[in-house]
Amino acid sequence: MSQADLLDQDPVFQLKGSMLAITVLELTHNDLERLDRQLASKVSQAPNFFSNTPLVLALDKLPDGEGDLDLSELMTICRQHGLSTLAIRASRAEDIAAAQAIALPVLPPSGARERPIELAGAKEPEKPPEPQLQPSKIITTPIRGGQQVYAQGGDLIVLAPVSAGAELLADGNIHVYGPMRGRALAGIKGDRSARIFCQQLGAELLSIAGHYKVAEDLRRDPLWSEPVQVSLSGDVLNITRL
Repeated sequence: MSQADLLDQDPVFQLKGSMLAITVLELTHNDLERLDRQLASKVSQAPNFFSNTPLVLALDKLPDGEGDLDLSELMTICRQHGLSTLAIRASRAEDIAAAQAIALPVLPPSGARERPIELAGAKEPEKPPEPQLQPSKIITTPIRGGQQVYAQGGDLIVLAPVSAGAELLADGNIHVYGPMRGRALAGIKGDRSARIFCQQLGAELLSIAGHYKVAEDLRRDPLWSEPVQVSLSGDVLNITRL
């Protein structure tokens, strides 16, 4: 067996293909100080994102008339933020010459559109949707036992007596301008700032945002049969005089 045959059986290298994700940093202005600040801001949003990230510096979109670019300084800034420059993409002769002087590969200008990178945690937090407030629901006739009245998305205002066995529900506040002998449940979708107002407390149950008192507790209150307002403090319903 010849020496050549031995070399063929035991090669000293292999060619393998791989898919490597390359980040393209496209410069729109020749302002390295501002670039340094902006990269620092991105790194603070996602500290591990730029760790040894391979990079192509795209200089072909730089506007004319902004002067020569200090390529070495640009690469130093990128390296300080964890970006390793593999090549540049350029069209200006001075940029190509600067890259060739330090043996940095030069790629031709590209007409392809790169997808902007969204850093984890860099998005503005989404604001919760604004509540859809509805006009107050106004009831002018007495509410009898067994009746249920619901004010969705707003306050419930009752300009008449509420009998035992009746039920008032509201996403907002409840106002009863008369004797209140039924059940009143305000803030039923979790509004802890909701309140209940009545001219004569005689309720079977009062509730705000799921926290309640029943008739047995209410009758022991010194303001029983008096004009009161009811509010929620912590997990406790507070009854105070109007």
